Amino acid sequence: MPDVKLTLFLATMVLAVACGIVLGAVFFVAMRKRKKSPIEDRPSEVGFVVDTFHELVAKLKDKEKELRALRARAEERAGAIESYNEDILQSVPSGVISMDESWKIVKANAAAGRILGLNADELQGRDFREIFPDEKMQSHDRRGESQHITFSGKRLWLGYSLSPLLDAGWRDIGQLFVFTDLTGLKALEGQAELRQRLSSLGEMSAGIAHELKNSMGVIAGYMKLLSRNADPALMETVETVSSEVKVMDRIITDFQGFTLSRELNLSDVKVRDMIEAAAQGATAKSRDIEVSADIPGELTVQGDEVLLRQAFANLIQNAAEAMGGGRVTVSAEDSGDNVTVSVSDTGHGIGEDIREKIFLPFFTTKEKGTGLGLAIVHRTVIDHSGDIELQSDDKGTTVRITLPVRQGE
Repeated sequence: MPDVKLTLFLATMVLAVACGIVLGAVFFVAMRKRKKSPIEDRPSEVGFVVDTFHELVAKLKDKEKELRALRARAEERAGAIESYNEDILQSVPSGVISMDESWKIVKANAAAGRILGLNADELQGRDFREIFPDEKMQSHDRRGESQHITFSGKRLWLGYSLSPLLDAGWRDIGQLFVFTDLTGLKALEGQAELRQRLSSLGEMSAGIAHELKNSMGVIAGYMKLLSRNADPALMETVETVSSEVKVMDRIITDFQGFTLSRELNLSDVKVRDMIEAAAQGATAKSRDIEVSADIPGELTVQGDEVLLRQAFANLIQNAAEAMGGGRVTVSAEDSGDNVTVSVSDTGHGIGEDIREKIFLPFFTTKEKGTGLGLAIVHRTVIDHSGDIELQSDDKGTTVRITLPVRQGE
């Protein structure tokens, strides 16, 4: 816009100078004729000069009008370009933040505020290093990925690029920071990696588990024969061995269920009916469990009803055991393409040091647990292209499972 104004100014000045030169030349010629011509011709010569002057003034005014119109069109075009650039900036899905040389934020687009959970206007004027304290994000000419915690406590995984901000003369006037929320992509990568690991683990361990199960069956058979003919003094030992054989058989069965690939029997599953069936299965094992469910009857997901019911029964059972018995609250909400089911307890919560391990195979805090229950729940959710999230504090724990309404969405 400054270049357009300068061009118009110079054009006006050139035209004015040209008109002045022409007018001076005409006046000079007229004055020479005035000296050579008779006195009676001088009035006509003066009239000629005056007429020529008025003609030049009229032409100058016409040119001035043309220049004004040209300037108005140039300003209108510049304004349209500026508005178009602003529309592009506000429409891009990536966050864009510009800063001055002191790292003060000059401008941020709508996506930047949305990703960070702030209003874009709230970012203006703040120190960039206050918003992004990670020193890696403050390195010049750098691209990378980094975890970021927003002011609301939300954890994000951001891909970013930091580069110099240059003006029209290629002078450095600050920094330009462009970033994208990669949290969802990282979750998908994690699920894909987990599926690959489970597949490799399943292929390796399926044969081992099968042979162990056969051996355990033989041992269990001999223990039954031994219990019929054993000396009464040894019956306690025989029963102890038989009990341990059953525990080992259960562990092997759970392990096979976790590692072996499963073909989902997909159907439309009513979420409320599924949760009620899961609650009945959990309460049948323990009378100390009370389940409170608030689920709209129309919510439906596509999945394997048997596997999903087992997964939620396991979650409800774990929640009740964490409290030593008590009320478990189950709720659900529809977000369009997905349904999120939350299972909450009022226990003492899960320590921060073990939250990331809670869904790992064979990790357990129970004296008699196999450590495969929640791992199987995680596996079931992943197989259904879903997502599982755990939140816990000293007032209780909530597990949120998000499932697609239709597979592939």
